[in-house]
Amino acid sequence: MPDIRHTTSSVALILNTTYEPLCVVSVRRAAILILSGKAVCVADGEGVLHSSRREIAVPLVIRLSRYVRVPYRGHVGLSRRAIFARDGGRCVYCSGPAETIDHVIPRSKGGPHHWENVVAACARCNHSKGDKSVAEMGWRLPVQPAAPKGAAWRVLGHRTPDPRWSDWLAAAV
Repeated sequence: MPDIRHTTSSVALILNTTYEPLCVVSVRRAAILILSGKAVCVADGEGVLHSSRREIAVPLVIRLSRYVRVPYRGHVGLSRRAIFARDGGRCVYCSGPAETIDHVIPRSKGGPHHWENVVAACARCNHSKGDKSVAEMGWRLPVQPAAPKGAAWRVLGHRTPDPRWSDWLAAAV
């Protein structure tokens, strides 16, 4: 395998042969897939990758040469980072910067650790609420929490999508 050196530290979107988004990989991994004939470049990014024998444009989006059967993943994994991404990094109670996660129905009162019961919260609101429910506090949720949906969440998880991928991610919705 050639030694690939590049100046950008970015990622590339991988599409199946059907142009369905599959995952995100490093630019280095994308270049290796292209050089080994396992993928073709669909869209170029910025810059050039250099090997001892070749130069290729930095891949932004690549398409696999052979179809890959992927088992259906219907849900998005629940994590602190994903909750902050879903809620825009803001406290759902006061719209301030979120620092913690809060269970709408506290776990001490049987509240589950599911997307529908977990929200991003600032430390002040979380501490004030304690082990009370939102109704007991007299607060209201502006939006009912729910699991994220769509191809972008299945493929990217909590990552922020590159705006140049929008055509390929929108086609999968």
